[in-house]
Amino acid sequence: MFEKGKVLKICAPMVRYSKLAFRSLVRKYNCDICFTPMIVAADFMRSVKARDSEFTTNECDRPLIVQFAAHDAQTLADAACVVAPFSDGVDLNCGCPQRWAMSAGYGACLINKPELVKDMVRHVRNQVENPNYTVSIKIRIHKDLKRTVDLCQKAESAGVSWITVHGRTIEERHQPVHYDAIKTIKGSVSVPVIANGDIKYLRDVEYTHQLTGVDGVMAARGLLANPAMFAGYEETPLECIWDWVDISIAQGTPFSCFHHHLIYMLERQFLVICPLTEMTLQWTAVALFLYVEIGILVILCLPFISAKRWQIIFQLRIWSFMARFWNKVFLTMIIILIVLFLDAVREVRKYSVKEFGTDTKLQPNMFDHLHMKLFRAQRNLYISGFAVFLWLVMKRVVTLINQLASVSGTTAALQAQAENANQAAKKYMEDNELLKQTLMEGKGEKATAEGMELLRKEVEKLKEQLKTAGDALKKSQSEADVMKKQTEGLAREYDRLLKEHQELQNLQDSGSKKEN
Repeated sequence: MFEKGKVLKICAPMVRYSKLAFRSLVRKYNCDICFTPMIVAADFMRSVKARDSEFTTNECDRPLIVQFAAHDAQTLADAACVVAPFSDGVDLNCGCPQRWAMSAGYGACLINKPELVKDMVRHVRNQVENPNYTVSIKIRIHKDLKRTVDLCQKAESAGVSWITVHGRTIEERHQPVHYDAIKTIKGSVSVPVIANGDIKYLRDVEYTHQLTGVDGVMAARGLLANPAMFAGYEETPLECIWDWVDISIAQGTPFSCFHHHLIYMLERQFLVICPLTEMTLQWTAVALFLYVEIGILVILCLPFISAKRWQIIFQLRIWSFMARFWNKVFLTMIIILIVLFLDAVREVRKYSVKEFGTDTKLQPNMFDHLHMKLFRAQRNLYISGFAVFLWLVMKRVVTLINQLASVSGTTAALQAQAENANQAAKKYMEDNELLKQTLMEGKGEKATAEGMELLRKEVEKLKEQLKTAGDALKKSQSEADVMKKQTEGLAREYDRLLKEHQELQNLQDSGSKKEN
């Protein structure tokens, strides 16, 4: 398998994902070796059903490595002998950090048992008849790298074919890969070493090779997102998606598996197409609605457009037509936005539950997937919340603008009335002053005549004002008489209804007595 100067590109073992259909897909795009999902060796040997469901292959599925989880040398050897005719090697999982695996004695806990690992490698090597059949181990590193080097050297002495190193400790999940540790391990053994961790693009393969000197590179999440990665594609090409559809139909892939892989493949493409991070149509509409609200509020608050001008604008025919439906539209939008807000709250609570912290470790790439869903739910929560808030604010701002315009109009009218009253008072004062001067300064009959003429004019004005006041009083008296008559009529009607009610009550009481 290994050739000098060639860096092998390997599909990692992924629980429920690296099955035959997916292996067939990545092989079409320059993947050199594929691993099966991790299989528990004891269950595999105990149950025919487990063997049939966990291990499927065909003649095109080569080279193929079957990965087992085991803590007993003989069980591992027996499982290797069963799959040897249908595969090119077995791999012992010494790197799975899942809690259930470590509590059962599988996975990453084996890196602390180098003698047991050595014994299991030796048993497989001795009991599988095919001398070219490979036996490999996949490990994580210790905090004390010397222990990891010791484990690798003991496995090498037992006849291990190659070693895959995930450059993180058991406790680390998404922290940077320790390439220096992989390089140290590569320099301490003579068997091929495969690097694993954070391989997302083809350029990462060459970068990791140059940095560590390894003989091959293994990818998991990178291939899930882009099965054509090893062929040099930055994103999943359309032909790869169609290939997945054809392979799934041909091999009868269960819909749940088909759907999960399809979601992973489309994830990056959708992120490129939609810069709002996979925002659905409804949330795109809500976001646009929020931006429109912000724009309207900014326009309404422009300082050089007065409230009076806005009132003139609001009195246009188009606004009077829209005013018929305004209350219904307002309430409808409030209901829609509140429903979306509550849905976003539900999503945030759903993806914030602490139990997901343990459940997501059971599936590859699921932690990132759920974290992204939580981010989107929080974003939708903020969008819907602000949309509701700004919708209410906008309604209030429009109301305040109309009230301010009305107050401004009323103030202007009062100012005009006050100005007119001031002018009239000033005129009366001038006339009185003129009359006083005439009476004080005038002489003889001429002065008396002029004064009397002015007095006569004033008396006429007063008579006119008195007549106007009298007419208004008469009108008020007539209205009062009408209201009085209406009141008397209502009182008579009330007395009549009261009398009828009393008669009905008496009839009812007499009927009740007869029945008794």
